[in-house]
Amino acid sequence: MKIEQGFLVITTTHILKKKRNEKITMITAYDALFAKIFDGEVDMILVGDSLHMSFFGESDTLGVSLDSMIYHTKAVCNGAKESLVVCDLPFGIAQDESEAVKSAIRVYKETKAQAVKLEGGVEVANIVKGITNLGIAVVGHIGLKPQFVRADGGYKIKGKSDKEIEKLFLDAKALQDSGAFCIVLEGVKSEVAKEITNLLEIPTIGIGSGVDTDGQVLVWSDAFGFFNEFKPKFVREYLNGASLVKDALKKYVSDVKSKNFPNESESY
Repeated sequence: MKIEQGFLVITTTHILKKKRNEKITMITAYDALFAKIFDGEVDMILVGDSLHMSFFGESDTLGVSLDSMIYHTKAVCNGAKESLVVCDLPFGIAQDESEAVKSAIRVYKETKAQAVKLEGGVEVANIVKGITNLGIAVVGHIGLKPQFVRADGGYKIKGKSDKEIEKLFLDAKALQDSGAFCIVLEGVKSEVAKEITNLLEIPTIGIGSGVDTDGQVLVWSDAFGFFNEFKPKFVREYLNGASLVKDALKKYVSDVKSKNFPNESESY
């Protein structure tokens, strides 16, 4: 691996080489604290626009700004020195090629992220090509696209009909041909995700799309039990984080009220 300032740095080349060789791991992070915990344990850290829901408390991802994404990506890059960091381009950016290119350039100039991610298939292929032609790495995202939730009338699984399957294949191939180095497949029927993965020469990262993709991604607050509003079918909860923190908080409150904290050794 590339060594940078004493750290082993995972690059896009390493991710590409994992295709059909080793499963790729990705998780979200929004700050330096958790990025430092995740760093080196996973291949990729995604600064996802999901932060607008799990971090900011909104009902969808659509309202997050590019300034906000850059702010959080800077924080994550301060904590992550080994894992490859990807910054989501927010809703509205991919609708204008010039704006998308300018936004991707801002991410590269103002953060240490190694790639940007944007949602869409054939309709954003020219944008992906324009960005990658400038030497900016791109992660694609097709299937269930959270930025399209209002237009789709909710979070709907893709690949149920022949028309949807054909669209997914066209989208995946268009993104690959435009220079994306990997593609997130979200909410795609498992058998369809497997076929797309086998078709492509670039890796696929699944979320709710079965085990046969080249890798998996989860939102950290889902995986570790901090987001309790709802639990998607595809989430495996590895920690009951909210309960653990609440129990610890109750102990802290109890110790303060009973004058058990601070004790003599904790005082100046």
